[in-house]
Amino acid sequence: MALVRHSADHLLAEAKAGRLHETLREQAGFRWEHRVGAGELRSWQRSLPPFLADLVDAGLGHVEVLLEHKLPHSPKRVDAVLCGVHPRTGEPSYVLVELKQWSRAELLAADLVAIEAYREPVLHPVEQVRRYCEYLVDSTPALADRPGAVHGIAYLHNADSAGVSSLRQYRPSEFGALFTMDDKAELADRLRAVLDPCADRDAARRSASEFLGHEHAPTKPLLDLAAREIQDREQFILLDEQQVAVELVTRAVERARAAQTRTVVVVLGGPGSGKSVIALSLLGELARTGRRVHHATGSSAFTNTMRKVAGARNRRVQTLFKYFNNYVDSPARELDVLICDEAHRIRETSVNRYTKRHLREKAGRQVDELINAASVPVFLLDENQTVRPGEMGSLAEITAAAEHLGCRLEVVHLDGQFRCGGSDAFDTWVARLLGLDRLPPVPWSKLAGDDDFTLASATTPSALEAWLRQRMDDHGGTGRLSAGYCWPWSDPATGPEGKHLVDDVVIGGWRRPWNAKPGRRVPDAPESYYWASDERGFGQVGCIYTAQGFEYDWSGVIFGPDFVVRDGRWVARREYSHDPSARKAGDLEFGRLVRNTYKVLLTRGMRGTCVYSVDAETQAFLEEMAG
Repeated sequence: MALVRHSADHLLAEAKAGRLHETLREQAGFRWEHRVGAGELRSWQRSLPPFLADLVDAGLGHVEVLLEHKLPHSPKRVDAVLCGVHPRTGEPSYVLVELKQWSRAELLAADLVAIEAYREPVLHPVEQVRRYCEYLVDSTPALADRPGAVHGIAYLHNADSAGVSSLRQYRPSEFGALFTMDDKAELADRLRAVLDPCADRDAARRSASEFLGHEHAPTKPLLDLAAREIQDREQFILLDEQQVAVELVTRAVERARAAQTRTVVVVLGGPGSGKSVIALSLLGELARTGRRVHHATGSSAFTNTMRKVAGARNRRVQTLFKYFNNYVDSPARELDVLICDEAHRIRETSVNRYTKRHLREKAGRQVDELINAASVPVFLLDENQTVRPGEMGSLAEITAAAEHLGCRLEVVHLDGQFRCGGSDAFDTWVARLLGLDRLPPVPWSKLAGDDDFTLASATTPSALEAWLRQRMDDHGGTGRLSAGYCWPWSDPATGPEGKHLVDDVVIGGWRRPWNAKPGRRVPDAPESYYWASDERGFGQVGCIYTAQGFEYDWSGVIFGPDFVVRDGRWVARREYSHDPSARKAGDLEFGRLVRNTYKVLLTRGMRGTCVYSVDAETQAFLEEMAG
């Protein structure tokens, strides 16, 4: 999907008339329903006219240009996609273009580039467009069958060769080559080699229509690739800030070995922004190169699932997955890297009722223990996912601890949302629905424009469950039903046919059990750790502590009576909660925890979500907002 599509010569005429950037701004407001920042508007004004002029000068004015084209299942946008036909084969041919206004840039190391105007390093533009090409081919079966149809270039139209000389160390490929203002002749030759200057405009239009009509496979499921990721080679294509995070950690490890320095890396991102993909990519790469590395979380479900899936072929791999409270008595810097996934779940202390007395005496602040355990501790977190009292993982807490312990700090902000079918629109819809955004709630129909993600409402829990079944039958994939913690959670019962789950979640005549309790095995039901990944989990209702950290294709969410809409405002009601931890929180904290709970539940689905509330006023509101 692109904001604007037309031939290069038409777009150049619009740019010369001062209309193109305004058209892009109008389309962005219509499609994304938010105002374009001044920086992006300036970028369009300054980058598009010279690039389009170069296209026309190269005899490619007929080529169809897609501006601000969104990659499938990702929030990332390609500056321009050129659509035409190949001069030798006559087949559709596409060029992804990354435009940069930089006049000077310095290669830091590997794929990282320093720009004077930016506080944080950025990805080398050739590596950026190369990964866009690779990601596009991997996500598009029709292109995977003929990857030679896709090409990539990075064009630094304001830079001369001297200003970016170190960037030229990068080896060019079909998916990525660098050009500056000194290289206009070479750029024209390169484009004419893959886009026929003698083809007619209709052929270019057909090529663009075919490109936009391609079906896309959903994002690679995290768990399906975990074992291969860790044991064999990289399975995930990391984009932009995701790759920057990996490069920063790699540099910090090298720095720690060479100069005995310590660096804390914090990666901030919302649900599905790729935090766990980064964690697994780091774990795989570091383990394969012999670094001492652990992956740790505060989640029994996530850690146990990763041990089972990633260690299926090699039990030694299971030892890489730990818990936050495993480092109470660790020697300082016993690891090269400690990857703290879901770091918003860090607690004040690692001590619990099972902690042995001699460890209780040693225990300090959990965040300090995690930092001390490694030369490079890495914290991946979303500050809006704390759902239990006492969870205190935040940028402020980690920053203070790092400074106190004399560590260097580097922060990476992940931009965009990858899980929910890559739907920025749905991420925005959830934030506005729950009052986590300064803008008011908005109906989905006004934010849509993203055919990759489906949102619906159901009038009954039976209809909600039927929606999930229908989606799985028609489109494949996994579906799960989750709910706010508003019903009791019984121990398994024993009847004539043996032990079974109790139907605790009762709404009218509809009854379903919660997922199994931790440590309570029940025949024909997965252990609680594996509810999200085991096909037997369908038919049970997942709670927040079981669903958090996981993803599935189709998600059904039941809003319980603990969080309702009254006169257009959300009201948290402690008396309807059955969560023993959350009920202990003060009024303000309880409201925040419940709101975060529903944000987590709503953002588990990769391809679609259906919502339902047991409360009539809230149900009417959800139906309006999902319409």
